[in-house]
Amino acid sequence: MSAAVSAPTINEDKMNAFLGKVVGDFGASLSSALVYIGQKLGLYKALADGGPMTPAELAQRTNTNERYVREWLINQAAGGYAEYDAETGRYSLTAEQAVALTDEQSPFYVGGGFFVIKAMTSAAVRIEDHFRNGGGMLWSEHDPDLFIGTEKFFRPGYSAHLVASWIPSLTGIEEKLKTGGRVADVGCGHGASTIIMARAFPNSRFWGFDNHEKSIQYAREAAAAAGVSDRVTFDVADARSIPGDQYDLVCFFDCLHDMGDPTGAAKRASEVLAKDGSALIVEPMAGNTVQENFNPIGRTFAAASTLCCTANSLALNGPALGAVAPEESIRATVLAGGFREFRRATETPFNRVFEARN
Repeated sequence: MSAAVSAPTINEDKMNAFLGKVVGDFGASLSSALVYIGQKLGLYKALADGGPMTPAELAQRTNTNERYVREWLINQAAGGYAEYDAETGRYSLTAEQAVALTDEQSPFYVGGGFFVIKAMTSAAVRIEDHFRNGGGMLWSEHDPDLFIGTEKFFRPGYSAHLVASWIPSLTGIEEKLKTGGRVADVGCGHGASTIIMARAFPNSRFWGFDNHEKSIQYAREAAAAAGVSDRVTFDVADARSIPGDQYDLVCFFDCLHDMGDPTGAAKRASEVLAKDGSALIVEPMAGNTVQENFNPIGRTFAAASTLCCTANSLALNGPALGAVAPEESIRATVLAGGFREFRRATETPFNRVFEARN
């Protein structure tokens, strides 16, 4: 007869602290759906523009149902996404909340992240099946809000850093683009990064490539609206076979780790670079050891990687580098593609920025 297994001894204070964390996560997870709804329905914008409002006033202003709005506002104030005045019964946004939740041109804008969360969590049932049986899920198979959210989420960071610090950190590239260079943006998505560069360097020419046709269609329309169509071209292309040559700069913005064949993509980038050209590889901030990811940023990127990045690469029988790939994995992948030099050029709290050269 086997010996009885004793129950683990529980420290009540530690248990209560953990349960408090869980309850906080319950609220945050459910609230993310409500932030998405607030973005979609213009509730934050109305609060930012209209000043303090009762639920009925906000509902009237946004042509929404007061009963839902009333509950939504309680959630928002409880979570610190809105302010409540008990004397007047009105809700409002602070200046900081208003910028972060409504100003899509601000580097502090966070609204796009909730589109990404909504889209990624919609894939949970399918990803669960892949946990059991293997396989993966392509980007193109996700909820369309993933593409909208990705642009909205990453564009503020690109606007703040791409021209101001990332390109200047590369070897001689800023000067080339000022006088007139050639740039390929691989995995360009909706074209936000390409258009930002085109606006900053009017003497240069830009080509954006992505394997998602609807994203390329969107990017073309965005380029026309931005008035840069004369120097920006968007085409559907696989990262391993992008057309053209003699590019002074080939860019990979937050996409190399998702790819089915990142080494093949690096190889093609090496082939099409001009002499003294550079590859700019922007990747999520990740630790060089597992435990260095045990922080809010690492938690977020590891979750996104599980639901999207890793799944996309596995769907293509790829190496599944993932969003928390250590720098050495990125280095090995890029050098295996034919580059001779690889270095971390600069960084932000959310990104590692690498330069590769032949």
